[in-house]
Amino acid sequence: MSGVKFEQVSKVYDNGVKVVHGIDLEIHSGEFVVFVGPSGCGKSTLMRMVAGLEAISGGTISIDDRVVNDLPPRERDIAMVFQDYALYPHKNVFDNLAFGLKLRKFPAADIDRRVKDAAAILKIDHLLDRKPRALSGGQRQRVAMGRAIVRQPKLFLFDEPLSNLDALLRSEMRTEIKKLHQRIGATTIYVTHDQVEAMTLAQRIVVLSGGNIMQVGTPDEIYNQPVSKFVAGFTGSPPMNFLAATIAIVDGKACVALGNSAQRLALPAHEDYYRTLAGRAVTFGIRPEDIGIERSGGNDVRLDARVVVVEPLGAETLVTLACEGGELIGRLPPHVPFAPDEQTGVWVNMDKFHLFDAASGSVLRAGN
Repeated sequence: MSGVKFEQVSKVYDNGVKVVHGIDLEIHSGEFVVFVGPSGCGKSTLMRMVAGLEAISGGTISIDDRVVNDLPPRERDIAMVFQDYALYPHKNVFDNLAFGLKLRKFPAADIDRRVKDAAAILKIDHLLDRKPRALSGGQRQRVAMGRAIVRQPKLFLFDEPLSNLDALLRSEMRTEIKKLHQRIGATTIYVTHDQVEAMTLAQRIVVLSGGNIMQVGTPDEIYNQPVSKFVAGFTGSPPMNFLAATIAIVDGKACVALGNSAQRLALPAHEDYYRTLAGRAVTFGIRPEDIGIERSGGNDVRLDARVVVVEPLGAETLVTLACEGGELIGRLPPHVPFAPDEQTGVWVNMDKFHLFDAASGSVLRAGN
């Protein structure tokens, strides 16, 4: 196993378009790190530079303390799993798994052992005689993963490997990939645009936008302590709600004034800090699960709203609510007695709010 280190890594294409801007990042040996962000953020380009499939324009990438900028892919001791499986259709599963080892002239006994060990780990040992056309999408992805496992490389790279699968298979394969990492413990970089994959798989998440790192942290840190509106809005399903607001002082107390109305939400903590922001245009953020139909105690504040859409999901109901400052979604109990266009009140947990600068999107938090 090996760590990976990025030092001021950049990528500029021949037409002058810069897609990666001076990335600094260290991935520890044995760590599972997920690169996540919207299309065009540079996540796949970063991975391809690690693999040697994309030239580096500036900076250095090191694997196991060895700078690999000029090393060809075959000398980097990495294994990559692609989105499209890339299996040989005329070869059976055993030969697909063994092909890379045969090219490297491994002894037949070693090939047989490695292939069967990988097949057992991935539960495809009963499929070794089948051709890819006789496999399901999930089975094909397991074969692609097995081809990486038999190499026993220093580093595993996954480039959106589940995007071609349906929702149920994606969920199953996420579990299998997590089990695989727990069993093998290999250093892994995983690229996805799916924040659910990022949250469920990663030990650390790297959120990217426009070729820059927005935040690096554990799933809990990214979800509960976002450093910007962009990060907050990219995680969670549904994502964080945002309402336009202004910091106001009412009766000597700091509060959030929503939109242009008299609807105000008292800020219970760090009041001295928020006093310094009086009059500032902000974005008020609250997670769907921090909105309720009943007061739970503590610092809950009632918010007047109008029901827009009710979406029953069985175990829960998502309710879209129009209020001053915009719309928000509440994750509420099943069978909530709401109907479209109904006027209602909901309770907001003000122990869990977030504030962001309206212009920059940066978080406004006491101690920052």
